[in-house]
Amino acid sequence: MSDDISTKNVQELIQGSDFEQTDAALREELQGHLAQLQAIPEERALERARVQLEIATALLGLRRTDEAWTTARAIFDVFVALEAWQEAVESCEILYQCEKGESIPALGIGIWLGITFSVRPETVINLLHHVVDETPDDSDGGAVAAMAAHYIADVHAEGQERENLKFLTSEIVGRVAKRHRNIEDQATLDVWLEMYNLNDPAVLFKNLGKILEVMIGERWWFDKEAVRAKMAAH
Repeated sequence: MSDDISTKNVQELIQGSDFEQTDAALREELQGHLAQLQAIPEERALERARVQLEIATALLGLRRTDEAWTTARAIFDVFVALEAWQEAVESCEILYQCEKGESIPALGIGIWLGITFSVRPETVINLLHHVVDETPDDSDGGAVAAMAAHYIADVHAEGQERENLKFLTSEIVGRVAKRHRNIEDQATLDVWLEMYNLNDPAVLFKNLGKILEVMIGERWWFDKEAVRAKMAAH
């Protein structure tokens, strides 16, 4: 390191970084969303909640996680009440990223809603990827989450999106197989999938349900049976 760099004030380096520039952009974006929210009447609840979702995202980017959590948690209830399932699941993503005491239940709830209702596959896959990251290398849970993501990509996505997501989820499955049983070739991978019933959707999603129950426990934020009844009504 040259002398002129080594003797620079650390704060000057920070202020000149891309990190600070990103923060400045996020603060400006946050102010814009706050102003937008002020202009939306209270009775337009869904529209307000969608703007608040953007606010929570900006707060998370600024590492203001307490505020991001409070905002995302409140609008989650609004989205569930209004049956806006996509946005409800996106709220769970923010709540998980806040890394609070209930972030793991939030992740589980988001996945449950994502596979129960019509939510964009990339949103659910992203949440399942978090489960892979959260589980120990030798955990069967990571394998179940990885294969559930791969199944969702294959069945619920279309066209180029399907190809892109399948490529991504195949990489995740390969990584999990490597860490789980040190598997590196296709033949052994096929045996591994068969051994753990990972290629049987009925068994796969039953096992995923058990994992979600462990993640969520008693911390459901809504009446699950009432939500199921809404699904049946449609």
